[in-house]
Amino acid sequence: MSVPYETAAYEPAESPESPEEHLARLLGRALNSFELPDEVIRRLDCALAQDSSLHSAYHSAGLHRETYRHTWLLADGSAVTLWELVHNPTPGSAPEHEVYVDEEELQAATARLGVPPDTSDFELPALMRLWAIPEPRHVFASDDSADHARRLLRRAENSDRPGAETAALLATSTAHEITQAFGRPGRAGRLGLSYALYEHAFLLPDGAEISLWEVEHTATPDGRHMCEVYMSEDAARDAMERRAARQG
Repeated sequence: MSVPYETAAYEPAESPESPEEHLARLLGRALNSFELPDEVIRRLDCALAQDSSLHSAYHSAGLHRETYRHTWLLADGSAVTLWELVHNPTPGSAPEHEVYVDEEELQAATARLGVPPDTSDFELPALMRLWAIPEPRHVFASDDSADHARRLLRRAENSDRPGAETAALLATSTAHEITQAFGRPGRAGRLGLSYALYEHAFLLPDGAEISLWEVEHTATPDGRHMCEVYMSEDAARDAMERRAARQG
């Protein structure tokens, strides 16, 4: 039986990190952020969405180097990309962050780190290809995560939402993070339906992580907003496609 959507006791979903907040966090940790052109920062003031991905990585003898691509979608339909270099100057030392506006600057900065001669700037060692590198770890916040999980599942209206076993597991969670997922809007986007997908990642006491995927959409007979929750991103996107097909 489906759980009724929040009415009088409706509690809005916690918002994921906004493009402005992500930019502020990136610039706040970068040692050279003051070198970025003012024009680039001004353009990012009108960002509508943001996405980050691991670009390359190298780990050896206590030293590490990762590069990340951060891309913002602007109101005029264009995009701006910043490149982040994360490395530790000596084995076991705290990581340092730098940010650059293009790949050439990033390559020059990477070269200063003394990448082994058998590896070009963006080529990983033979046993460490991009497909084998785990996604960047979540940045968890310990803000009453168990209660957040309870409210998230209570909002879900889909009959195949995660059940009691998952709810009991998440009741032990110690921290969580919410991020918006972008990419392949599919039929829902083509039909002009309001459709947003969020990942709610939870940290468990044993260090394991579990994610729930929340879909907020208007693919309902009366156009109202509806919340559904699934155990995987694919399941969430597939469910949205099925609803959009019925609406189309």
